[in-house]
Amino acid sequence: MQYSPRNIRIVCNNRGLTHYGGIFFFQEFLRVLQWRNVLSRNLPDFRNRHEYRLSQMTLAIMYPILLGLDRLENASLLRSDSTFHYLTGLPSYPDPQSLRRFLLHAPPEFREQLHRFNNRLLQEFIHRPEHRSRLILDLDSTVVTVFGSQEGAEVGYNPRYRGKRSYDPLLCLESNSSFLWDTELRSGDAGTWAGSTELLASCFLSLPDDIRELRVRADAGFGYEPVLERLEEVQAQYAVVARMSSSLKRRLCGLRYQSLNGQWEIAECEHKVSEQAPARRCVVARRPLEETEPQPTLFTLQRYAYRAWITNLPLSPAGIWHFYDGRAGMEPRIGELREHFALRKIPTRAFEANALYLEIIRLAYNLVTAFQRTCLPEDWQSLTLRTLRYRLLWLPGELTRPQNRPTLRLANSPVVRRWSEKILARIQKLKPLPG
Repeated sequence: MQYSPRNIRIVCNNRGLTHYGGIFFFQEFLRVLQWRNVLSRNLPDFRNRHEYRLSQMTLAIMYPILLGLDRLENASLLRSDSTFHYLTGLPSYPDPQSLRRFLLHAPPEFREQLHRFNNRLLQEFIHRPEHRSRLILDLDSTVVTVFGSQEGAEVGYNPRYRGKRSYDPLLCLESNSSFLWDTELRSGDAGTWAGSTELLASCFLSLPDDIRELRVRADAGFGYEPVLERLEEVQAQYAVVARMSSSLKRRLCGLRYQSLNGQWEIAECEHKVSEQAPARRCVVARRPLEETEPQPTLFTLQRYAYRAWITNLPLSPAGIWHFYDGRAGMEPRIGELREHFALRKIPTRAFEANALYLEIIRLAYNLVTAFQRTCLPEDWQSLTLRTLRYRLLWLPGELTRPQNRPTLRLANSPVVRRWSEKILARIQKLKPLPG
């Protein structure tokens, strides 16, 4: 029978230990890409006096996000971790108030420069590890509730905290690669499609020149004439959920439906989203409601539930159905942004500073996604950041110097040894980012 340990002495004098030994792999990924040098060349420093370089301050804001510390105040835990400083190339770790002042004092031009830098990274990352010729962009918005006096936070649609002030950021994700293609911070009372045309214009500007086909999916909040016009100007193929206007409702019962599967029937017609708009193709699906079925979230009419899409895709009605259903993959990614990339943790009271923080979240999300796609084992590439922390970033490590050579000691495990060698081998095959 094994007894519990007794008379254990605790000594807190080992300076080589860290909770975040696995961050070395991500930092090595950035080093081989020469990411810090590229960022320094593309973003001029707006500060007159500073202790940390611009790239170091950007990384210092990113690391609490990646490590699950969420709020900037919790980043103070990293200040005493000298091994973490060594692994990440930081001379020390800034005070959380310094990080907040960095966000507050950054001019609007800096956020625009960081946005363009993010776009250039996407143009490079989208073709790694293999070249792409088609993109599928998914559009949506999400509610970020605030519990203070943040600038620009207003009372709007908020299904969870009714009557609370919030932000309502627009998000655009690329479906196949999971990259966060663009973002736009909005006040909580913004209209359903307010800022959509500007977001689309920004998305189209960042498209690589060799993309031959662009497809876009969006819900009914984007089903307005200016949005559809903008999509058609760039010859994008789209499927956008149709708003159930009175003119469309009058046509639903008179369509000739064909069986799609055991439940749904499908038909198509032409529909104008407004009186001045041209007629566009509209695909409509319906299914009968059961007697005991609770009220569904879809539009209902005469015991039928309906779905409808405005589209210019050269697909059959069933093809439009299946293509749009692929947009469901966007919901868990938005959930990951909210819960694991600190999107809900608003750092300041200033709107411009919070918009800059959202752009840094976008940078962190895309760097992690690129790291997964190019360096991690195939069965790790779909992991959420939370799972990636448990498997990699939160690996405890000890920094030693046998024969004066820095050595990071991880757990004595054949599994850890095997996949760490594979990850490092893949990292070394990467090419640096173009300047």
